[in-house]
Amino acid sequence: MNFHEIRFPASLSFGSIGGPERRTEVVTLDNGYEERNTPWAHSRRRYDAGLGLRSLDDVEALIAFFEARQGQLYGFRWKDWGDFKSSLPSGEVTPLDQPLGVGDEVEDTFQLIKCYGSAGIIYDRPITKPVAGTVKVAVSGDPQQESIDYDVDLTTGLVTFAHPPDVGAEITAGFEFDVPVRFDTDRIASSVASFHAGDVPDVPVVEVRV
Repeated sequence: MNFHEIRFPASLSFGSIGGPERRTEVVTLDNGYEERNTPWAHSRRRYDAGLGLRSLDDVEALIAFFEARQGQLYGFRWKDWGDFKSSLPSGEVTPLDQPLGVGDEVEDTFQLIKCYGSAGIIYDRPITKPVAGTVKVAVSGDPQQESIDYDVDLTTGLVTFAHPPDVGAEITAGFEFDVPVRFDTDRIASSVASFHAGDVPDVPVVEVRV
């Protein structure tokens, strides 16, 4: 896949606007009732990178990053300042933040996930781009040591244990993460005059499946 394991400058993504998008197909029946379905198992996030720009130097940094990615061709990492870690925004990451699964003495690889829930309904979001040095893992509440007890693939979010966890052992993890995205345009239009006047270029960014 055309993807560069580099993060869009976090100082420029700060202040941007965006969030999850769902696709729902709605059919209205003759009696007025609706049938609703979705072809997407997971949401897709969209952002506007232009809203984080504060100076002409920021515009230059954006254009340099855009050119290096060749527009829409190559994906990259994006820090969503509103949702970038396994804990609450005000909390610290701990190895008990998110459940990954239960051991069976056979399976040794588990996908990082983040759970979102309301009124007993849970959505498990796969996390494929964890941030290096932030992943903490525990087995039955016992913190494990990275590179000794487990390894993390930073390009897929897979945690692989040196030995499969025991039967019934709960695997949990905490982490920071990025969103895999690409530019959703092959063109950036900016003006020195309009930027000084308070306008910023429209730079759409969209999540990609990896």
